[in-house]
Amino acid sequence: MGRAEERRARQRGGRRAAPRSSSTAPTAAPGAGTGAPVTGGRAAARRAARSGKAGRAGKAKKSGIRRLFTWKKIVGTFLGVCLLGIGTFIVLYMMVGIPQGNAVAQQESNVYKFSDGSILARKGTVNRESVSLDKVPVEVQHCFVAAENKSFYHDSGVDLKGTARGLLNTLSGKGAQGGSTITQQYVKNYYLTQDQTVTRKLKELVISLKVDQKLSKDDILAGYINTSYYGRGAYGIQAAAQAYYRTDASKLTVEQGAYLAALLQAPSQYDWAAATPTGKKLVQERWNYVLNNMVEQHWLDAGKRQAMKFPVPKDPKGTPGLEGQKGYLIDLANKQLEQQLVKQEGISMAQAEAEVVDRGWTITLNIDKKKQAALERTVKEQLTSKLDAKKRKVDGDVQAGAVSVDPKTGKVLALYGGEDYFKHYVNNATRKDYQPASTFKPVILAAAVDSGAETQEGQPITANTLYDGTSGRQAVDHGVKVGFGPPNEDDQNYGQITVQTAMNQSVNSVFAQMGIDVGMEKVMSVAGKLGMDTEGMQAVPAQTLGSMGASPLEMAGIYATLDNHGKKVTPTVLAKAENKTRQVKMPDPIGDEVISREAADTVTSVLTGVVDDGTAKKSVRDNPLRDGQQVAGKTGTSDENKSAWFTGYTPKLVTSVGLFGEDAKSHAHTTLTGATGLLPSPGRINGGGYPAQIWAAYTFGVMDGTSKFDLDTTQGAAVQPSTSPSTSVSPSHSASESPSSAPPSASETESSPPPSHSPSSTPPSHSPSSTPPTQSSSPPPDPSTSPGADGGGDGNPFDPGGDGAQLTDREHTTR
Repeated sequence: MGRAEERRARQRGGRRAAPRSSSTAPTAAPGAGTGAPVTGGRAAARRAARSGKAGRAGKAKKSGIRRLFTWKKIVGTFLGVCLLGIGTFIVLYMMVGIPQGNAVAQQESNVYKFSDGSILARKGTVNRESVSLDKVPVEVQHCFVAAENKSFYHDSGVDLKGTARGLLNTLSGKGAQGGSTITQQYVKNYYLTQDQTVTRKLKELVISLKVDQKLSKDDILAGYINTSYYGRGAYGIQAAAQAYYRTDASKLTVEQGAYLAALLQAPSQYDWAAATPTGKKLVQERWNYVLNNMVEQHWLDAGKRQAMKFPVPKDPKGTPGLEGQKGYLIDLANKQLEQQLVKQEGISMAQAEAEVVDRGWTITLNIDKKKQAALERTVKEQLTSKLDAKKRKVDGDVQAGAVSVDPKTGKVLALYGGEDYFKHYVNNATRKDYQPASTFKPVILAAAVDSGAETQEGQPITANTLYDGTSGRQAVDHGVKVGFGPPNEDDQNYGQITVQTAMNQSVNSVFAQMGIDVGMEKVMSVAGKLGMDTEGMQAVPAQTLGSMGASPLEMAGIYATLDNHGKKVTPTVLAKAENKTRQVKMPDPIGDEVISREAADTVTSVLTGVVDDGTAKKSVRDNPLRDGQQVAGKTGTSDENKSAWFTGYTPKLVTSVGLFGEDAKSHAHTTLTGATGLLPSPGRINGGGYPAQIWAAYTFGVMDGTSKFDLDTTQGAAVQPSTSPSTSVSPSHSASESPSSAPPSASETESSPPPSHSPSSTPPSHSPSSTPPTQSSSPPPDPSTSPGADGGGDGNPFDPGGDGAQLTDREHTTR
């Protein structure tokens, strides 16, 4: 390469001059012609040129980005945004003044309607009485500050971080409310609304700053405690003191004040009279939090704090317009509306409650007026008219709850919450503190069929699978005993029986083993999918006998999902709600398929055997009003007879009936045994007795013609004869006698060996299956075990549930 070529290479951007040809040209190969071109220097020049172009392009790209995003521009933009925000806030601060208070003006009667549009009730009497702060003990004042805003006495009235978080959540659609001061909460209560909008939040911020400048801290605190909603229809601390402790605000103790302060976080959930066990635990934790904060702020002596005990509130008084069943219906409608507001608008439960109570809503319920009247009348005729607390103390401890649901729409058509809302504040239809007992057994079978579960010997679990029904037999997990062996009711031994017969007679030992075979995690998972609130529940074998808590509303939803071929049914009492500012539309109560249709229909088919051949046949199968109606259902009676259930269904209607033993004075759980004058042997109120009688009288009385289940299964009593294997069954005890006023026995199957074939009053919807019984993995009965009376039902030392005939079953003696 000559000098001219080197110069051109440098001009093309090469880093170094191209080498001279005399020093870089390759040696010609031997024999090569003298005219062969020398290319080494030219290639190097081309590579240098390409490198130069790439370098210039990279520099140009970086230079463009730097010109676009310089530090000066970034800082300038940030400062511009800050100045714009500050300017906007200044303008807003100058334009927004402190409005007239509207806390009282916001109160307006709610109107509640039946599904046909007729008026159920009008509720709008506001329980409010303001008191000056000097009427409230200083220690009680400190309770509210310790609960809500420890920096109240020295802050500027706003929580900028919490407000900013709330604004971001609102803009992002999360809707969760950020933290706020007592001043901000007072502004929301008295000057604004609970709406979760950016405009409302900005106004709240501005007004709070101005209120903090204009009013003293005592004035703000007085306004806050006098405008807050405490539950039980009480606005303000004076009304709350009367509602919960029957005293004036001036006489409240620190312990009582801490409870009222704790209530503000979730009034309905924390109301001791109606709270679930979880609610009671949470409010006690909140109460402790308040008192501990007071000690931290040096407002309460640590020694006095340690000596304080939780002040259990008094039972509530009735509110005018809520007598009879109205209060229970309105209470559930309000709760479902509040839950929907929380989901749709992102407000807290406490804010939702304040937005619902007496805010001019027109609320339409799904309640069918005729079915509601029929359910109330039936409970009275079949049960409460037979109770006489003056003759028998136990009669005053009997509580009844029931819920009736349309399985195709999810509408709650009728509800019985108790004798009277004025006399018993807790809604028995929605309470979850009693065991559902053997009404949980169908969930185990549903989990088995849905997951294709097998016994531990690899046999599919079907209606015909044989299990060992020996009372007290230890459940095993692949040959290892799990330490759980519940006795059957009255310690009955059944030997080898099919799953169908085990369901008919509610045999504990069979379902304890089945739960192990399926896997308790799967069982509890299916329970949750069907509609049971399983949060916090342990997946342990004892749950196979229904040892958890559940409500009639919950059980009605589970069975409605089975009735609806596995599509989730969420029972809904609220049809729609609207007021002047907004309309709330409820989501569809019918959801997606949560278990397979085969699993749901198989359980339904099996449960027809409980009615036609099992623990409910006397009350349901033989009821003269049945008229050939096909029915599926399950009885349940808890250990120590503290609860008794029957949850049953037709293709058109699902109803769950529960009876609960609750001490009339202490409200503690107690036995139902002996109620209505049943003799001590056994004296039990079982699921096949009063609950099944109430169910049958109500259901057969309101049904519009008869119907059959449309089942997609080849298993169960509805599609094949209900048979019992030809195994030896011990003779039964004789039936006990009862007074003439007592109802007939709920079942005859416990008083004699089960027949080889019990004809059903309802013909099967499919031809009988010839599928032979399948041997389970359970070990054979222990020959050393003496068989007891042939009785179905439950009972075990872990305090789960059981059921059986009301007059022929005896309390099991093994513990």
